[in-house]
Amino acid sequence: MDLAVEGLSHRYGDLDVLRNIELTIHEGEIVCVIGPSGCGKSTLLRLLGGLEEPSSGRIMQVGEQPVGSLNSLTYVFQDFALLPWRTVAGNVSLVLEHHGLGADEIEVRIADVLERTRLSDFRQAVPKQLSGGMKQRVALARALAVNPAVLLMDEPLSALDSQTSELLMHDLIDLWQREHFTSCYITHNLTEAVRLGHKVVVLSRRPGVIREIVEIDIELADRVMSNLRLGQIQKDLWQMVRDEAQTADMELTES
Repeated sequence: MDLAVEGLSHRYGDLDVLRNIELTIHEGEIVCVIGPSGCGKSTLLRLLGGLEEPSSGRIMQVGEQPVGSLNSLTYVFQDFALLPWRTVAGNVSLVLEHHGLGADEIEVRIADVLERTRLSDFRQAVPKQLSGGMKQRVALARALAVNPAVLLMDEPLSALDSQTSELLMHDLIDLWQREHFTSCYITHNLTEAVRLGHKVVVLSRRPGVIREIVEIDIELADRVMSNLRLGQIQKDLWQMVRDEAQTADMELTES
């Protein structure tokens, strides 16, 4: 299933946040969205996920959902959003409990996603026993359990230290190579964008408009920062956002 955005604009009262966004997230690709602070990246993700209604424009789901999909769109948050009193398996089961599934099917789905995210040996652990990276794997497993058409990922690595982020990037690349999942991935980190994105969408300062869409045709498995072409793409992206990022950093926040 593709996710198509046409003429999308959004306002909060007098505050113009996004303007005339035109974007298609094709099935099987990861689209990373970057831009200066306050440019509307997370607002765009909330609109895509149906958490808010756009002021104008439309968002369309084009094509068939995956077989067995319970939710067409599912979030992975930066703060994990795990229930501390539930085990790993219990946190995953949370998203399955109101779909009318039998106990056997729920267990099959839990076992499947825990294996896919390398958490099978930790199903009875509770969040306080887990590292940050393992907590984010649980959040990813929970999202995958409903077999979504599109994963909406809101800076999923930003709460992790650099070494753990690197490990999780490898896990995401490995998962995509096996499953070719579809994702809109919000990040402020240019390294993440060029390592994970098939396309990188560059938003301007508020109101966020698309300055450029950069397509990266290097295979995910070959994306190491020693790759000169990948390094040049990252430098080019930084040139696009540097001045606006500096300006945004000096602005007062809205009261």
